[in-house]
Amino acid sequence: MDEQEQTQSTTAQNIMDFGSSLVQTKCGTIHVLTIVGQIEGHQVLPPSDKSTKYEHVMPLLAMVEESEEIDGLLVLLNTVGGDIEAGLAISELIAGMSKPTVSLVLGGGHSIGVPLAVSAKKSFIAPSAAMTIHPVRLNGLVIGAPQTFYYFERVQERIIQFVTANSHMKREVFTKMMMQTGELAADVGSVIYGGEAVELGLIDEIGGLSAALDCLHRMIAERKQENNQ
Repeated sequence: MDEQEQTQSTTAQNIMDFGSSLVQTKCGTIHVLTIVGQIEGHQVLPPSDKSTKYEHVMPLLAMVEESEEIDGLLVLLNTVGGDIEAGLAISELIAGMSKPTVSLVLGGGHSIGVPLAVSAKKSFIAPSAAMTIHPVRLNGLVIGAPQTFYYFERVQERIIQFVTANSHMKREVFTKMMMQTGELAADVGSVIYGGEAVELGLIDEIGGLSAALDCLHRMIAERKQENNQ
């Protein structure tokens, strides 16, 4: 197997294993990361469930940040949500990167997918994509004590602070949509779509893959220019 075939084989394996790939163009080298299905936390999900594993994504993001060969990160999102702490951990890593980062919501960026969508320096959403904003929920045993509800409140506050700090959405509006009744059949919260997410300031722009890539290419070019000065 020659070097080119070996590179192609490695790229294909990375897509299969981690949902990531490396794209090299004259504009720069971009790492593409897909976050799909459920965000898996400390408990392993059934094999039948599509999931994004935080133990794969977190070291991968550290590698992207440190690599001299990678110029930027494109995050493709189509997630129903999942583990709150795992989702916030990935979101904080993306938000803390110095390299150009762009996110694109395709299909859905629900629940903990909302912080993931706004964590990049520039966020896009497809016109048909949806995002669900709702309060913190917990499966399994819940102890009916004041401490439990205080814990829920503090976790919720972490999400609100992150989203409002990394988007243009006002805290009052986000909180109101999170607590809205009458829209979801079996839950409290709101569902917003492409144009509405931009109007509310949650997402920066409406656009597809080409728009997200064009934006990332511009950010990469600007960063290279600043470094050369």
